[in-house]
Amino acid sequence: LKAQEELVIKSAKKLTDSRVKVIPAIEKTIVSQLVQLGIPNANFKISTQIKEDFQYLGRDYLSFLFSANKNGQIEEVQRVASGGELSRLMLSIKYLISSSTALPSIVFDEIDTGVSGEIAAKMGTMMNKMAENIQVISITHLPQIAGKGKNHYKVYKADDELETYSNIVLLDQQSRIEEL
Repeated sequence: LKAQEELVIKSAKKLTDSRVKVIPAIEKTIVSQLVQLGIPNANFKISTQIKEDFQYLGRDYLSFLFSANKNGQIEEVQRVASGGELSRLMLSIKYLISSSTALPSIVFDEIDTGVSGEIAAKMGTMMNKMAENIQVISITHLPQIAGKGKNHYKVYKADDELETYSNIVLLDQQSRIEEL
């Protein structure tokens, strides 16, 4: 039992060391992407704490810390990020993950919440770049993002005398233009 415990401790330390080694590059990349997405004073950090108990993926507890303001207090993302900031942060993280992980597809469900048209266009460009390597499905109401897609579907609801149904239809070129 002691030998197995030492093996688990050694493996957990190796995992922690590998995480700590890549965190600065991850932070730098995400901040760079956030600046491109209209948060010029973005600050993003990954805080690590080692817990006593072992989890499935080691002993590390990771927290994402964020500030969008110059000289702003950096705090946990869920406490300080607005809807638009959170949307851009999530896109940046998923963009980073998709470039280093062999994902078959990724779904964005209104990732553009709370962002302006200019920022939405930049987000759409990022998603389009992601689509070079994986399938990207984006649910959006913004034409700046939808316009960059290759195939377009309209999702809508319809009622009959008993209930409401959700429907989806592939748009042809003319219907696409009308929807956008």
